[in-house]
Amino acid sequence: MTTQRINNLDINSQNDGHAPAGFSWRIFGPGILMATAAIGGSHLISSTQAGALYGWQLAIMIVLANVFKYPFFRFGTDYVYDTGESLIAGYAKRSKAYLWIYFILSILSAIISTGAVSLIAAVILGFMLPASIGLSTISLSLIIVAVSWLFLIAGHYRLLDGVTKWIMIALTAATVVAVLIAAGKPTVMTADFVAASPWNLATLGFIVALMGWMPAPLEFAAITSMWTSAKRKTEHTTHRQGLLDFNVGYAVSAILALFFLSLGVFVQYGSGQEIELVGGAYIGQLISMYTNTIGEWSRLLVAFVAFMCMFGTTITCADGYGRANAECWRLLKGQSEISKKQVAFWTTYAIGGGLVIITFFTGQLGAMLKFAMISAFVSAPIFGWLNYSLVSKHQKLSAGMNALSIAGLLFLGGFALLFLANLFGLLG
Repeated sequence: MTTQRINNLDINSQNDGHAPAGFSWRIFGPGILMATAAIGGSHLISSTQAGALYGWQLAIMIVLANVFKYPFFRFGTDYVYDTGESLIAGYAKRSKAYLWIYFILSILSAIISTGAVSLIAAVILGFMLPASIGLSTISLSLIIVAVSWLFLIAGHYRLLDGVTKWIMIALTAATVVAVLIAAGKPTVMTADFVAASPWNLATLGFIVALMGWMPAPLEFAAITSMWTSAKRKTEHTTHRQGLLDFNVGYAVSAILALFFLSLGVFVQYGSGQEIELVGGAYIGQLISMYTNTIGEWSRLLVAFVAFMCMFGTTITCADGYGRANAECWRLLKGQSEISKKQVAFWTTYAIGGGLVIITFFTGQLGAMLKFAMISAFVSAPIFGWLNYSLVSKHQKLSAGMNALSIAGLLFLGGFALLFLANLFGLLG
């Protein structure tokens, strides 16, 4: 492919004669998959809690997290269309140290993230089912991971690619409707309500957790590049079409984060009821407050939106980590291509390992989720640097994208260091 100056939205990629001309629904896939993975705990729980506890104050942190992570996620798409290979393959070419860093962090994140989102999905499913069924959270988790595993092993990328588009359409429509209903009948603030400020060290952990999975763990840039590579081979999409898919998915996840924050503002902020910070308890409280404020008819709607968030996230996490870890293993072994058995093994590892994590963390959903989100944020500067270092050495970045990348590294690294310093008592 002819060397291009990347990171400009008006890239004129060469059409190979097979790419669908102009706009086509078929070009959407990897970007929507990433959005489905993104819209999980960070949106449903953290964003909504942020609105419930602090009103609109933390909207700026959601915006900044999405803006400063943008170039590192986008590099995954640019690199695939520029070189024909994934970011992970690029890591291997640059240095085996890069590849080992990513692989070690990824195999840990795979079970932590997949376990966390599966557990949330199980808790929500428990609220949706009649109490007479009497299934435990562990049993529901087993059902969810089993269905996810069968779904992926049976159809894998093409089936996942098609289904997630409809999940996102249903989720976006349901969320917008829920926000409009809540905005039309917001909670009346109690007379003695005093607004709390999030701008202190005591709240730093909450803010870092909010940004950790906003819009997704940063290792998903490499995972998205795997999906993009598969999409490019099957649909012969152009660079312009790939960027359209990525940007739409990224924008949808960023906007929906603000919608979920607004749900917390309209439904819970200033209501006078203590906000539960434990994930499972908060989900039940949120659904109950919706029904009390809007009407009993909304119970299934809210539960359905929440469950679709987390079930879609579970599927995409398992698929993404499975593909990424299989690619790392292939490169470390010096094999020419990934085998289906390798992808199946690492997908099973993510799901099975996640289930083991769930077994140990049952009853501690809040702690598990917060740990997963904070871990994702602390590791974000490492993944950001890997992507920036690789792509900036391979291609000349535009001045704007280069400046945004450096600002992003400073923002992510600065917040991570501030959090760690506070965690270890270095700030007094």
